[in-house]
Amino acid sequence: MSDLPDNATPRPVSLFTVLAIFVTFAAFLFVVYYVYLPKRTGTFSGDGIHTAQQREENLRELRKKQHEQATRYGWVDQKAGVVQLPIERAMDLTVQQYGSKK
Repeated sequence: MSDLPDNATPRPVSLFTVLAIFVTFAAFLFVVYYVYLPKRTGTFSGDGIHTAQQREENLRELRKKQHEQATRYGWVDQKAGVVQLPIERAMDLTVQQYGSKK
């Protein structure tokens, strides 16, 4: 059953082998910790937003700006002749353009 002869006794494991196994296991845990586990970060302060109230105010301002852009006329590039149209007017012009090509 065993490859050892009947009169042979197994050698004890050396301290170096135990230490090598421990260091290898510690290195594995180190890699798992720094590569696979998510990092915990503090409060995000990249743009100065810290509270829910400030985020809601910024969202209201953004939606107001987007609504104004979607409902007014204006120049995007006057030299190139590119204009900004309200969405409703742009849809009407598109329907007229493709409706006349029947």
